Amino acid sequence: MKRQQKEPNTIAKKQEEKIDYEVYCQYTRVWIPDPEDVWRAAEIIKDYTEGEPILYLKLEDETPLEYRIGPKDNALPFLRNPDILVGENDLTALSYLHEPAVLHNLKVRFTESNHIYTYCGIVLVAINPYEQLQIYGEEVINAYSGQNMGDMDPHIFAVAEEAYKQMARDERNQSIIVSGESGAGKTVSAKYAMRFFATVGGSANDTNVEEKVLASSPIMEAIGNAKTTRNDNSSRFGKYIQIGFDRSYHIIGANMRTYLLEKSRVVFQAEDERNYHIFYQLCASASLPEFKDLKNDPHLAHFCQLLGVELEQMEHWLCHRKLVTTSETYVKNMSRKQAANARDALAKHIYAHMFDWIVEYVNKSLHTSSKQHSFIGVLDIYGFETFEINSFEQFCINYANEKLQQQFNQHVFKLEQEEYMKEQIPWTLIDFYDNQPCIDVIEAKLGILDLLDEECKVPKGTDQNWCQKLYDRLSSSVHFQKPRMSNTSFIVIHFADKVEYQCDGFLEKNRDTVYEEQINILKASKFQLVADLFQDTNKDSSISTSSSSKSSRVNVRASKPTPKVPNKEHRKTVGHQFRSSLQLLMETLNATTPHYVRCIKPNDEKEAFSFESRRAVQQLRACGVLETIRISAAGYPSRWTYPDFFNRYRVLMKKSDMTVGDKKLVCRNLLETLVKDPDKFQFGKTKIFFRAGQVAYLEKLRADKFRSACIKIQKTVRGWLQRVRYQKIRKSAINLQRYGRGYMARRYAEQLRLTRAALICQKQYRMVRERRGYLRVRQGVVTIQAFTRGMLTRRIFQEFLLHHKAMIIQKHVRGWLTRRKFRRARNAAITIQCAYRRMRAKRELKQLKIEARSAQHLKKLNSGMENKIVQLQRKMDDQVQSKNHASLGSEVNKLQKELEMMRSRQGDGSQLTSLQEELEKLRAELQEAHTHRKKLEEKHSNEKMGLEQVSYQSLKGSASQSVGRVQAELDEERQRYQNLLREFSKLEQRYDNLQEMSNGSLSPPTLQFQPGHKRNNSTQSSLESDSNYPSISTSELGDTDDYEPVLYMEKAAMDIGVFMKLQKRVRELEQERKKLQVNLEKMEDQVNCKVGPCLSRQELESENKKLKNDLNELRKAIADRASQNSSSNELQDGYKLLLCQLKTANEELEVRKEEILILRTQIVSAAHQKEETTNHIKPIDKEEAVRAYHGLCESKKLLEAQLQSQARKHEDELAAFNTQIELLKDDIEKKQEMLNHTMSLSPEAQVEYSVQQEITRLTNDNLDLKELVEKLEKNERKLKKQLRIYMKKVPELEGERAKPQLTRQVTVQRREKDFEGMLEYYKEDEALLVKTLITDMKPHAVSATVPCLPAYILFMCIRHADYINDDQKVHSLLTSTINAIKKVLKKNNNDFEMTSFWLANTSRLLHCLKQYSGDEAFMTQNTSKQNEHCLKNFDLAEYRQVLSDLSIQIYQQLIKVAEHMMQPMIVSAMLESESIPSLAGVKPMGYRNRSSSMDGEGPGSYTLEALIKQLGQFHSVMGEHGLDPEIAGQVVRQLFYSINAVTLNNLLLRKDVCSWSTGMQLRYNISQMEEWLRGKNLHQSGAVVNIEPVIQAAQLLQVKKKTSQDAEAICSLCTSLTMQQIVKILNLYTPLNEFEERVTVSFIRNIQNRLQDRNDVPMLLVDTKHTFPVLFPYTPSALSLETLHIPANLSLDFLTRV
Repeated sequence: MKRQQKEPNTIAKKQEEKIDYEVYCQYTRVWIPDPEDVWRAAEIIKDYTEGEPILYLKLEDETPLEYRIGPKDNALPFLRNPDILVGENDLTALSYLHEPAVLHNLKVRFTESNHIYTYCGIVLVAINPYEQLQIYGEEVINAYSGQNMGDMDPHIFAVAEEAYKQMARDERNQSIIVSGESGAGKTVSAKYAMRFFATVGGSANDTNVEEKVLASSPIMEAIGNAKTTRNDNSSRFGKYIQIGFDRSYHIIGANMRTYLLEKSRVVFQAEDERNYHIFYQLCASASLPEFKDLKNDPHLAHFCQLLGVELEQMEHWLCHRKLVTTSETYVKNMSRKQAANARDALAKHIYAHMFDWIVEYVNKSLHTSSKQHSFIGVLDIYGFETFEINSFEQFCINYANEKLQQQFNQHVFKLEQEEYMKEQIPWTLIDFYDNQPCIDVIEAKLGILDLLDEECKVPKGTDQNWCQKLYDRLSSSVHFQKPRMSNTSFIVIHFADKVEYQCDGFLEKNRDTVYEEQINILKASKFQLVADLFQDTNKDSSISTSSSSKSSRVNVRASKPTPKVPNKEHRKTVGHQFRSSLQLLMETLNATTPHYVRCIKPNDEKEAFSFESRRAVQQLRACGVLETIRISAAGYPSRWTYPDFFNRYRVLMKKSDMTVGDKKLVCRNLLETLVKDPDKFQFGKTKIFFRAGQVAYLEKLRADKFRSACIKIQKTVRGWLQRVRYQKIRKSAINLQRYGRGYMARRYAEQLRLTRAALICQKQYRMVRERRGYLRVRQGVVTIQAFTRGMLTRRIFQEFLLHHKAMIIQKHVRGWLTRRKFRRARNAAITIQCAYRRMRAKRELKQLKIEARSAQHLKKLNSGMENKIVQLQRKMDDQVQSKNHASLGSEVNKLQKELEMMRSRQGDGSQLTSLQEELEKLRAELQEAHTHRKKLEEKHSNEKMGLEQVSYQSLKGSASQSVGRVQAELDEERQRYQNLLREFSKLEQRYDNLQEMSNGSLSPPTLQFQPGHKRNNSTQSSLESDSNYPSISTSELGDTDDYEPVLYMEKAAMDIGVFMKLQKRVRELEQERKKLQVNLEKMEDQVNCKVGPCLSRQELESENKKLKNDLNELRKAIADRASQNSSSNELQDGYKLLLCQLKTANEELEVRKEEILILRTQIVSAAHQKEETTNHIKPIDKEEAVRAYHGLCESKKLLEAQLQSQARKHEDELAAFNTQIELLKDDIEKKQEMLNHTMSLSPEAQVEYSVQQEITRLTNDNLDLKELVEKLEKNERKLKKQLRIYMKKVPELEGERAKPQLTRQVTVQRREKDFEGMLEYYKEDEALLVKTLITDMKPHAVSATVPCLPAYILFMCIRHADYINDDQKVHSLLTSTINAIKKVLKKNNNDFEMTSFWLANTSRLLHCLKQYSGDEAFMTQNTSKQNEHCLKNFDLAEYRQVLSDLSIQIYQQLIKVAEHMMQPMIVSAMLESESIPSLAGVKPMGYRNRSSSMDGEGPGSYTLEALIKQLGQFHSVMGEHGLDPEIAGQVVRQLFYSINAVTLNNLLLRKDVCSWSTGMQLRYNISQMEEWLRGKNLHQSGAVVNIEPVIQAAQLLQVKKKTSQDAEAICSLCTSLTMQQIVKILNLYTPLNEFEERVTVSFIRNIQNRLQDRNDVPMLLVDTKHTFPVLFPYTPSALSLETLHIPANLSLDFLTRV
């Protein structure tokens, strides 16, 4: 259809009168109309003069064309914009603003650069790509969040961010109006806008309203979307979603309004269309058990069963109707058509009510009780529709679009005029098309809707009568027409197009009649839901439409109240309700600041990135984009700031103009010189305004200037090149002559040399030839003589040889005959001897077997008993020496008697002697077998060494890969753990915030993590400090109820995998705690039972020496036993003996330890007694006697307990000996059975069996010995550690005993002389210590002292608490320290200096706990003095883990603070600042150059020097605070990653910076940062690797992009960039002037084909929130604690040096 012609405005007329015919000259490019492509490009081949009827053109395919020019038919064609302006982000940046320029710019951006978004003034044009694009991820949302609208490429997120920012700044509600025809992508655009708000303005509490808002979209699409011929997911209703925000601009709730649901689709669908999605989803669920009873029922019964109504009643009233008169009521049968209409009306009515009910419940779930401060509305409404048959639904949709277009035109005009007023330039009223007359035709009094409602009230009104009324009343309007060939349709001339509507069905759809009897049946449903849906049907006057009930919910009311009439003829019609709801929508939109998104459908085939110009231009005309262009073109569409205009066009200025300091004055003088017409431009306060086409004219002048300059440069360069070429040619000619003459001379000399050489060769050849002939003859004669003489000699030798062989044969034959005769005689004698000897041997063997059984058994038993007696005798001697009971002696006597009885039972000694001889033989054979075994072992070891060498060489290559893989896994595990810590800190922060918010409520006290600690135990290994998971002490996870809330809160935030591991660890620790508790009770019992006299220092030393000697003897005995080839019984006895001795030694050590503690208590009590004797002059004898009596009683009890324990001990040992005897007996029986089995075998089998048994025994013995050695070494280390502790405590004990006798002067002198690096404080001073060192500590207060001084002081206090064995003090100090550090960091969460200070101190405290833990792994670099300062009593491994976690949290906060400080500097410093002056170019910018959100709040411009200075400040602060260089390097690495991510993301989202000059600037900036890294010695920290993507992006902007070789070079160069990033940069690449060329589409496709094999992650933007896992390397301090000085300004006088 042809579009309606609009009234031209006055300014456009003036422009037409002032056409500049000079621009229509040769080589000028224009646009001409085309029936297929709408507009086609051409070029003028002949200058045009005013008045000529023909314009001579040339098409792009070189086809000539004569274009006729007429005053009425064809005006002069539109001019094309320069190529440099094609593809701009904003259509208003084009110099020539008209339809073909807009269409071409959109097509280039969409098809060549794959950009689906384009600005057109205040409108965002979104073209449906019909393809999933990776431009909507969370990283893209983060990139657009906080950015100004004109700084980034066009995007729906930019519009959403603009609305969010204006809501926060202006405190005014906002609206985003998304419109377009079906299939253009309206719903998707609205969902992405809501996703942006949900991400940026997430709810502050745990209600997750933003997730509910997003989750409502699938529900509404299921019940309100359907497949149409134009769209597979077409929204068949309009919706307006209001997202509410609180004063902090967090989402607190939402509300949804719906408009005009297409109810007719429930009962009728056009060809190739479907019903609503929900019906097909229910059909897909037919196999579920809930629907098994509904498969074979009839439809009506099915319907009644689902709705819970009576089948007979519904069947009756579907076929009958009730007529009510004044006197009586009739029931009338309905025709088939009437029944079908009633059925369809009921179905539509039910679906409409169900739709409204779902919307209502969605709104209830999104409703909030909090007060709403502001809201942002997202309107997703149907676009302009026109089909072959248009009915009532299309009429309402187009009516809504007319109202929205009117609001849009008024808003655009308002913004345009406000811009002129703000810049204070003279302006005239711009006339624009107003569609109010068309709206009046529809909604005014006696308009289309009014006449339709009037006809609906007529009892027998018809569509034909209503149509005739329209012809009579509205025929005079220019927006209403009657078709020529129809009397049942009418035409409305809308803003977008002329639409013909068919009148059939208008009245029925407007009435939407449902019979009251059917509604009453539904009211009586047995299902409460169905009954509730229709309860208010008669009370509410809007029951019959889908939008009526919804309109009532959103308080849609008429302008005048109407009385409530129960008669259904007076109910509101659908048209009336829709008009009311539309009026309410317009009032809402007018009360907000609107933002417009126009969605365009590029083609009807849904092909990806396919652009049909005819379809696109229809939608551009319909959605108002071209009207925006027309309004802009009517005024001053091109706008430049003064600095940008100066930078762009300073090439047109003279040198004298450049000296003027005022740029405004320079620009004014330049324009007045270049543009003679003053109406072509205006000077504002901050901008210069140009008429359409003036920028193109200035660009032409600039290009001419450049062209003339290029010609001059080319002339000079070509002349210089020719001169250089001539000089090269002359020099080459001279060189050629010289070399030619030399060559001739050399060739003549060569000829002379060859002639002389030929003569010499002839002479020599002739001589050789003659000599060879002579030698040949001489050799022949000698050969003949030799062969003749040899033949004669061989004949003589053959005759002699025949006689000699005959003699040899005779000799051998005679000898053979004699030997054969001798062998026969000898064999016969041997056979006889063997038979006789065999008979005698069998007899002897039988007798030996009988004797061997009893003798061998007695021998083995005798040998075992002798060994046992020796061992028991040794044990008995030891027990006698230790004053044990004589029970063992009696046991030994019994065993001796048994041995004598065994000896008396043994048989004859001769049998034993023979068996012994046989055993000796077997032993000799066994020795040979051992020798053979050793040889085999040596051979095996050699082969093994060879294989190990081969395997080492083969595995050496893969070792580095394995190490790298393991390191990567370690980094992943560490990062996962640190992410858990980060989440824990976030939850902790949220918990603190919630607790602070509840000021008036009573809350439980804050529960903090207070991990326990445990004493060192020789039988328990300490926990590893570098574990990947935090340790949990048993005190924290006890049975008390105080910690249940904390555990419950932590479980909610933990990862389930880590939680299961922690539970497993807790169970293990609980079991370990129980074991320790049992051991502790046993030790307490032993302590209570033991008593003894006080030991002197000499006695302790002698005992220690004795223990050392015993230990050495045990080790020597183990070595001797291992070297001997003893039996398994002897090894077992030795092992048990060794265990007994070690057990005795341990028990002795425990006794000595307890005695030392008793000595200490007695010394303290003696000191108290001495003081009491000095204080009391007259002691009381009675008290002393009582005290002595009690002491004796206690001593008696201890002695009795000790004797009882010793008795129990001896009883246990006796039971063990009895068990051992039984084991020995069993072993002897097994050996006897083995011997019997051996004797029954053949001699060869006996030897083999004995060897196998011996090998097995030796193998087991070796394994047992290895285990024994390992256990003994472990026990030895424990004993050594205990001995060291006791040796250190002996001098302390002596000092304490002598302490009461020393004077005070001696004590003071000793403490000053021997400072142990500890600080003592009183328990009540702990809060003051924490407050002074942590809470009130300022980094500058300790800047002149030792770095990390607070950490050293805290550790010295911990050392003293450990020294005095005060576990409560250690626990309290460490817990208070950790909590105070957390509070300080929370208070100064934006202070980099404070965060760095406490990161350094926390890590140093962690290193001190490791360095002085006593663990050998951390003591390798300690001095002897530092080893003496190790902790004595407590294992603080759990606190080391807590400090490690705290250090990680502080590190993450440090990174967050640093990134927050650098964030506003990165883009400006890296991409926008001119580090290389005059290199960057400026392009024309449009309306979106700076959005309205930037007015008055533009951020300051940062340079690269400012960014580098900030990095230097970070590094210097970390160095001053003593932070480890490795950690500082990791901080710099993370900051460089952030710089890379922000820079690259902005580069990928900004077309204006993707140019060659930006690449040069960026490369220079990166080189400066690399230089800074080298200057700080940080080039090895990995920071350069993190900025490699930006480096490659800068190189990509600078390299050539034409040939296939260039494509190959780009693929090999950009290894750190993904394929999406490379293609995006190439698509965004923009020439700054006409001398550069754009990147062709074929080149980009070539790049894509080459990069298809890459396994890149499909990622466009870099994750700016990624954090590398931090690693805290162990760095021990070389500082000695005793040399540490505490400054007086810290006010720590309450600390005492120890």
